[in-house]
Amino acid sequence: NSGTELAGNSMGFSLELYKTKIDNDVLNNTILKIIQVLEANGDQYVDSFPININPYAFTLTDEEKIEKWKLDNKIDQNATPEECFNKMKEKYKIKNENPEEARKIMAIRYQITQKGYSSTKAITISTNMSRASALVFNERSSEFLGVNVVVEPVRNYTFGSLAAHIIGNIGRIGDEELKTRKDTYSANDIIGKTGIEYVFEEYLKGENGTKQLDMSVDGTVNEEYITKEAIKGADVVLTVDANLQKITEEVLVNTINKIREGGFGKVYDTNAGAAVVMNVKTGDILSMASYPTYNPQDFVGGISNDKWSEYNNNPNNPLRNKAAQDAYSPGSVFKMITAIAGLETGVVSKTERIYDSGIYDKYTKPHCWIYDTSHRGHGSINVSQAIEKSCNVFFYTIGDRMGIDALEKYARYFGLGNKTGIELPSETSGIVASRNRGNWYGGMITSASIGQGDNQFSPLQIAKYISMLTNGGNRIDPTIVKTVIKADGSEVLKEEYETKVKEILGLKEEETEQMQINQENLDVILEGMKSVTDDSGGTGYSIFKNFNIEVGGKTGSAEVKKNGQELVNAWFAGFAPFDDPEIAVVVFIENGGHGYYAGEAVRDIMAQYFGMNTNRVQEDMSAQIYTESFR
Repeated sequence: NSGTELAGNSMGFSLELYKTKIDNDVLNNTILKIIQVLEANGDQYVDSFPININPYAFTLTDEEKIEKWKLDNKIDQNATPEECFNKMKEKYKIKNENPEEARKIMAIRYQITQKGYSSTKAITISTNMSRASALVFNERSSEFLGVNVVVEPVRNYTFGSLAAHIIGNIGRIGDEELKTRKDTYSANDIIGKTGIEYVFEEYLKGENGTKQLDMSVDGTVNEEYITKEAIKGADVVLTVDANLQKITEEVLVNTINKIREGGFGKVYDTNAGAAVVMNVKTGDILSMASYPTYNPQDFVGGISNDKWSEYNNNPNNPLRNKAAQDAYSPGSVFKMITAIAGLETGVVSKTERIYDSGIYDKYTKPHCWIYDTSHRGHGSINVSQAIEKSCNVFFYTIGDRMGIDALEKYARYFGLGNKTGIELPSETSGIVASRNRGNWYGGMITSASIGQGDNQFSPLQIAKYISMLTNGGNRIDPTIVKTVIKADGSEVLKEEYETKVKEILGLKEEETEQMQINQENLDVILEGMKSVTDDSGGTGYSIFKNFNIEVGGKTGSAEVKKNGQELVNAWFAGFAPFDDPEIAVVVFIENGGHGYYAGEAVRDIMAQYFGMNTNRVQEDMSAQIYTESFR
């Protein structure tokens, strides 16, 4: 970590409403006046009322939820949204003829119904409120009976969307969440909803203080006293380097834009991707990016309906962490698994040459990618050369020799098909091609051997596997948390918070067979990966040929179908320095066209990590665009 605060607290204003002895009309008018002040100053307020107007429609999309809501509110199941709105208007005795005004009053009345309030227990109407609104409520307190302005910590995401999918966001505690936390939380509390904010909520929260109010019968606050001081929460220190995170996000976006604009010679309609940088020895995540992204600050004080719709309706899912939550066909970045499994099981040796004519003469006679454009193969090649040239027929052959069970066993050992256990919610397990998935037949081994078929993995899993290839085949546990420091400066024991993380995420120990991988076999594979970037015949050569650090890498282009469309997902997985690896860098771009394109992003991320000036990295713009299929 670089000591940069990515999420912290500053003092801000919240608005509370207590129950007072005023009649229904005064309450409704007071609520409307409160909202008018908030809206005039651009402040958000709580609104979970499930009916919109203009046009009338339920915000609940699930029919079962709509039925339950009608049942809870004693409304006929056949009632239209407009009829339901009018029923609730009657229930709250709202006399305003203007539906928009009535809807605003209803939002707060509904919150009162849901959360409950009294003369000693308030509901929170607005958090992160502006100073301008706070001044109005304080200076004109006699007009706003039962209203109290509170000064309290407000979440600030210092760099906006930076590391959003790692940090996560916050929101008001839900009814279901409150049921299991009544001892430590109240209905007005804000809690972590995603990311580190969610997983480490218990440590980040701290302890509430206690304040006593003197309020007159009519609801005017006369005086307040602090009877118990609050205690600040712990600091969660991440393994992430803020500068590297920033560059990783920028490089990912720039590469996606370049592909979409035809900057590599051919246009691909791409709008999504992910990148991971991992320390190969420790498993520390140094940066993790997912695009498109979002701004966690939008959720502070309650996200607006417009912003929520914008995020929720975006087909590229900006709220999902594509680096850890989603799995994709890996294409040829998987081929080193097939190679190590073949070498370790003895179905191929380090020196054996397999002849590639361009067609594998079994099953459905699948082609090598090179055959599609040249009607020839790679000729007679060994395992290192097969990795360099990404020869499909070589991997079809050794995959067929050893069978799916051995391939699955080695894939799982290198962390594919199992959760990595990173301290983030909703991590995918991915999928390993296996005979246990049903309808297995012999010919499927060919697609499985080149990272197609059922194989689907997250960029995080690929980064773990590449790290293990470079560190001697040793198991590592990816982590994004360096330490947790309490308010008194002491550190929480790692075993303590790791146990709680596993409990929160429901993680179980994966039963994976322990193996001792032969270093000579690993060296053969790593040499092949070096040739990808270092040899003029390598699939990543033109990107790395002027790079002043030796890099091992592998391109991958996986053909997939999504919503009836044929896409070609692009991968590049690399590590550096070659002689003493420190980092693995994986870049994935959905419908990015070719793994070659993603390689440029890997190069620029590495340049930042090693302190190089990326302007000095020369691209050979005259080089012919390198094209492949099933890589």
